[in-house]
Amino acid sequence: MQTLLNQSALNGSMPDRLPVTIARRTRRVYDIVAGVYPLSTMFFHSKAHRYALEVSGIRDGMRVLEVATGSGEMFRRLVQRNRSGTTVGLDISPNMAAKTQRDVCKDFPHAHARCQAVDARFLPFRDGCFDAVMCCYLLELLSQDDILRTLGEMRRVLKPKSMLTLVLIGQNTDLFNKAYKAAGTLVPAFWGRQIEQRVPDFLSRHGMNVQTDHVVRQGFYPSRILTARKHV
Repeated sequence: MQTLLNQSALNGSMPDRLPVTIARRTRRVYDIVAGVYPLSTMFFHSKAHRYALEVSGIRDGMRVLEVATGSGEMFRRLVQRNRSGTTVGLDISPNMAAKTQRDVCKDFPHAHARCQAVDARFLPFRDGCFDAVMCCYLLELLSQDDILRTLGEMRRVLKPKSMLTLVLIGQNTDLFNKAYKAAGTLVPAFWGRQIEQRVPDFLSRHGMNVQTDHVVRQGFYPSRILTARKHV
């Protein structure tokens, strides 16, 4: 990790503000807010979710993975689109994963769908077993080392030529950026920090080509949607 920080300094970029993993703290925070977290999707994320699904290339009959389901809003969209396929979700928070599983079983009782509590840095799946991977608003909560590890895991479980779709917190006006930085400093395990400008480079390091790059705004809240294809 120290090497990465030194390289950032040499490149003139800002050092990583999350130099060590905070996975345990994030799990505790999201366990606590699982019941009210859908409000954030309603006000800030739903428009980005819809756009991400449209550009993801996901079709009915696929084997699809969502990494970091949160309280399950995107996961339900995936299951609805992929009714005859298999949809797998995971979240580091057991409460979030349990809520998502309950909701999907209720809304789609005959779907091949399951959600479980898993650390995204260590995906319990064999190489090349998914047709598509979706991940929304996770990377902001990870240190640089953990971002690279997690992207590597998502690439590993994708089939060759398949697509990874990422939804990231965008960088908007100075006021929004300053407000988000302040919130992230106070509660980093919940808010994280804005890292979207670095993600295309991270994807390139893992041999993935960016296919779609688009910013969606919902009110004052910007989201950046990236799709990237695995080479082989």
